[in-house]
Amino acid sequence: MSPLPALDPSVDHALQAIVSGASLDPTCSTDLAAGPWDFDSRPGYGPGSSMGDVIPVGAPRQGELPAAYREAGEQELDGRIRAAKHALGDRVVVLGHFYQREEVVRHADYVGDSFQLANAALEHPDAEAIVFCGVHFMAETADLLSGPDQAVILPNLAAGCSMADMADIDQVEDCWEQLADVLGPLDQPDAEGLLPVIPVTYMNSSAAIKGFVGRHGGIVCTSSNAATVLEWAFARGRRVLFFPDQHLGRNTAKAMGVPLERMPMWNPRRPLGGSSADELRDGRVILWHGFCSVHRRFTVDQIDRARAEHPGVRVIVHPECPVEVVDAADEAGSTDYIRKAIAGASDPTTFAIGTEINLVRRLAAQHPQHEIFCLDPVVCPCSTMYRIHPGYLAWVLEELVAGRVQNRIRVADDVAEPARVALERMLAARPR
Repeated sequence: MSPLPALDPSVDHALQAIVSGASLDPTCSTDLAAGPWDFDSRPGYGPGSSMGDVIPVGAPRQGELPAAYREAGEQELDGRIRAAKHALGDRVVVLGHFYQREEVVRHADYVGDSFQLANAALEHPDAEAIVFCGVHFMAETADLLSGPDQAVILPNLAAGCSMADMADIDQVEDCWEQLADVLGPLDQPDAEGLLPVIPVTYMNSSAAIKGFVGRHGGIVCTSSNAATVLEWAFARGRRVLFFPDQHLGRNTAKAMGVPLERMPMWNPRRPLGGSSADELRDGRVILWHGFCSVHRRFTVDQIDRARAEHPGVRVIVHPECPVEVVDAADEAGSTDYIRKAIAGASDPTTFAIGTEINLVRRLAAQHPQHEIFCLDPVVCPCSTMYRIHPGYLAWVLEELVAGRVQNRIRVADDVAEPARVALERMLAARPR
């Protein structure tokens, strides 16, 4: 039996084929086929899943990339990155998030989710530089956990996160004050030793938010340990304020038996978040009005179509998807859960996956014995992850070879100390 043809995991190649007319696949924006420097100066996050989101005023912008990197082809950039990494040796560690484009991930020393990569940084305390191919909050977390003499570098400063930006520190501080008006002093436990509310932030948040959580007795969670973290919080408080992703909070709490009617929403643009004082008092989990634009694209209709066209399909979605989508799927879990579920399938299986397209295409290429496809037929990668282009990676690495550190991410000490406390609480709250 002849081997199956190799699948091309590159989303960029798919986009180039769409733009050239060689492919009839749909895409949310043909601008994605261009270099990100073409839209770095435009307002917003750029083309992709987050292009409709409102970017905060003052969000980091990337300076102009030298023409030598903008004009270089894929093979030239690949060679330059490899040469720079060879020259730097153990002085540099390159980390690549699961959602990064294939042309970047192939150069990563470690590939994982945001927390796995932050932990990977800890394993190389002697490295002078950690090049984080991800988004801004991830580089901040790596800076929090790495040594003071290590430089954490984000190749493109415009690689933010629209979800993380949906909860800024001023909005969260204001929410905390309004909750105190309704619930009373938030630092005073009741007769049973429980505080009125415990703040829980998803890893996908700024260092300032993690610092807020650390100062107020709260904790950080990931998509893989959210249930364990909520149990930790419920053991200490009557309620949880969960931000910035409403869907992860709702799906996790629902699976733990919390009724939907006891999960009021907090919209920072409305008094009391748009809920009544009674709803907040009766609430068990107060959900922030934030979301991931990648995972909000998945729908029940897509699942229904996958089941109709592929009888016996196994549907796995990320818990950042809306609750209706999670309920309609066969399984829901973190990126690492999805990877392990596919790797653990012994018989050829058809998988419909509800998560970012770069990871889905990579999994399809790595497991050709299975049929693996993205629930969303539209090629629409994460807008901000896609900002990390191999041109930027080549630039920061060659600058390191020349003795220059570009795009260093630093967290101020007054923020870093309480943020580390919140992260350490998360590390101690291990799933059973």
